[in-house]
Amino acid sequence: MTDTFACVAKFALGRSAQDMPISAREAAALLMLDTMGILIASGPMEAGVIARDTAALLYASSDPSYSARMMFDGRQVSMAGATYAAATQTDNLDGHDGYNPVKGHIGVVVLPALAALAEHCPDLTGPEALAAVIIGYEVAGRAGLSLHASVSDYHTSGAWNALGVAAMAARLRRHTPEQLRQAMGIAEFHGPRSQMMREIANPTMLHDGSGWGAMVGMSAAILAERGFTGAPAITIEAAVAAPHWADLGAFWVVENQYIKPYPICRWAHAAIDGVRAILSEHDLTHEQIERLDIRSFHEAVCLFSGLPETTSQAQYSLAFAVASYAVHGPIGVEQITGTSLSDPGVAALMARIHVAESDHHNAGFPQGRSADVRITTTDGRVLVSGHVDARGGTEAPLTKTEVIEKFMQFASPVVGHARAEAIRQAVLGWIDSKTSYADVADLIYDPPTT
Repeated sequence: MTDTFACVAKFALGRSAQDMPISAREAAALLMLDTMGILIASGPMEAGVIARDTAALLYASSDPSYSARMMFDGRQVSMAGATYAAATQTDNLDGHDGYNPVKGHIGVVVLPALAALAEHCPDLTGPEALAAVIIGYEVAGRAGLSLHASVSDYHTSGAWNALGVAAMAARLRRHTPEQLRQAMGIAEFHGPRSQMMREIANPTMLHDGSGWGAMVGMSAAILAERGFTGAPAITIEAAVAAPHWADLGAFWVVENQYIKPYPICRWAHAAIDGVRAILSEHDLTHEQIERLDIRSFHEAVCLFSGLPETTSQAQYSLAFAVASYAVHGPIGVEQITGTSLSDPGVAALMARIHVAESDHHNAGFPQGRSADVRITTTDGRVLVSGHVDARGGTEAPLTKTEVIEKFMQFASPVVGHARAEAIRQAVLGWIDSKTSYADVADLIYDPPTT
């Protein structure tokens, strides 16, 4: 066992909630609320329905002590199946949090893992639930940095967020450091090293690989618990990985996530925000746009450019997302599904959008997501946004009020206002030492009744 792993094990298994900064706990609660809203909103979507039904068909358990209810569904499957279903469902509505340096997502697996694991932790307090959440973010974020530094391919989040799930499971199931070590090795070995840019080029329900990452992480923990062994996780134990873990417990990954204003790939957000700023400042409508020029970083330019035929294509779009915002305003589920995919006003504006790569914006990626926009109006004016950083990250954070409003916007249509409000109060209440995870448990497993 290396010194680095020993530090990771001490942190993941032994760091108390009280020894984590209040700022980290507050960030964790807000991130869980935000992710919960996206999980709820994605429930009726096709990918979520398929994922839950498949979990019921293929990933059930013969032992109640290893079973869990699927979130907002209620059917009992295995813990790994429940985690897979909720993460796959959430991953297919691209409005959940992310971490710029790893070009990927953590909360999408953390919330499903917490919900599955907590089924077997009847005395779990609110603060201890948040501590497990923080462990997931801190381990997954550093595993992602380590993986990306060690390989040339850009892998989906499932390749590394599996380790965060394994760490959460080890903590909540009271594993030994050696069991955690084996779980990390199993999770890293089997983590889905799927190539992200293939999915960007051809958007599908695969999204960011997080459903399989969640399943692998949970399965790895249970395998290790039962004595299965795995090769040491090189993203932790290799000598070259040590610098990525040196600030564990000092720098808090959980405090440096972005929260998305729109359920669209983050790479398109700066362009959307540039258009948003110009339209607002000059009181313009989309009918007044003669030409719209966008400059951004290479990966953003690679996003889907045509009129989408599926919601997956719509979520991995640039021109469509920008045009949709200009025509309709705020983007929600309605704007990326159904007849909105062929909206004639959006299609007409897309024909007037021109996208180009910029060295300036390339230089800021992946630490930032930026763009600049120029609109030529029908009366001949040329209006420019200047450099725009996508809202929701550390450069331009959303307020707590804005995050709560987003949660209610996405959750209320599915579960109703009263249930959404009760979930909001319970999750944000986990900061209080007197609260229990059970305060939200009664609200998040049964199917919607609205």
